[in-house]
Amino acid sequence: MSGSRRLERVYNIEDMRRLAEGALPGPIWHYLEGGADDEITMARNGVAFNDWALAQSTLVDVSSTDTTSNLLGMPATMPLMLSPTGMSQLFHASGEMSVARAAAEAGVPYGLSTMATTSLEEITTTGVSRYFQLYLFRDRGLTEALLARAEAHGYTAIALTTDTNVAGNRERDLRSGMVMPPRFTLDSLLSFAAHPRWALGALRNRSFELANIVQHVGNLDTSGTSVIDYVNSQFDRSASWRDLEWLRARWRGKLVVKGAMLPADCEAAVDCGADAIMVSNHGGRQLDGTGAPIDYLPAIRDRVQNRAQLIIDGGVRRGTHVLKALALGADGCSIGRPYLYGLAAGGQAGVERVLALFQSEIERGMALMGRRRVDEITGNDIHHLTEFARIPVSAATRIDHLPRRTA
Repeated sequence: MSGSRRLERVYNIEDMRRLAEGALPGPIWHYLEGGADDEITMARNGVAFNDWALAQSTLVDVSSTDTTSNLLGMPATMPLMLSPTGMSQLFHASGEMSVARAAAEAGVPYGLSTMATTSLEEITTTGVSRYFQLYLFRDRGLTEALLARAEAHGYTAIALTTDTNVAGNRERDLRSGMVMPPRFTLDSLLSFAAHPRWALGALRNRSFELANIVQHVGNLDTSGTSVIDYVNSQFDRSASWRDLEWLRARWRGKLVVKGAMLPADCEAAVDCGADAIMVSNHGGRQLDGTGAPIDYLPAIRDRVQNRAQLIIDGGVRRGTHVLKALALGADGCSIGRPYLYGLAAGGQAGVERVLALFQSEIERGMALMGRRRVDEITGNDIHHLTEFARIPVSAATRIDHLPRRTA
């Protein structure tokens, strides 16, 4: 079956996930799909949405729906944006460029990672609405150089990742040998051999490097420096709220804090000048055993009120997940793994398919809820499942009193 035909038969993100798994060698797949420790938090990110039920209003004129939004100062065709993800060329040789082009085509913002394999200058050629993800390096000169490059090339916002002072314990990578320099097992090597299409793309791609910081650390393939070593040596464990204030003083655009989840931390970030919070646990790849972003969202919104935008980042796999997040106080959602599934399965066309699925699911979900615009979705449109257990039930309506069906 041709690639385009396979994508046409993708009806949801789980379908795309299965295609991606088939397209990637085992070590690459587990690097994409894995989380920290026992992966409890990674699993929680998705299932936590099931604790909430959407309200369905009927007899509302929904002959037209408007999904447009504004995220981090950027117009968006729907309340969704793309999270920054490192080293996208691992999953498809076209990497970040295909993702950015698909985002531009769909009209949603794209976040470029500091750890990207495409430079922030090259991404500008796609015309995508963009923001840049940043770390507070020990070398503040590197941080300032990245800020200057982002400002010079039209990045609307900076998203400071705050949950990576040390690298998470990703045991799948240790088992597969997906470390740098690699220590692949025999099974891993056989998996590479069994995926010639991916291998051919990787062989043709001679530019694999951390394009935004290569001049500072060199090409990791040849230097022998692993990403984990780089995290532990350069990511600043001493970073504090004063450093966020330092960053606020040096950046004139929107400032986003990515990785705060406790309501008090989110409020402190806003007090330091943050315009938005990406409520995130790094896709379950850092601290295992914490809650899902959606778990914390209502308390965060209550704490920060309308002082900042809130973006849910983690576990979003359906348009209805986006709608639940909006009802609980988010301004939008951000996705990482879903668009990487699309990239692995079909390059730019795969990412476009993922975004089209989200667009159609959000539109359909709004119509079925009886909501015509994003700003009509409120806390009245959602209930926690525990609320249903508290609804009084009279003897006349108890289940054991209901009339039985006759044959």
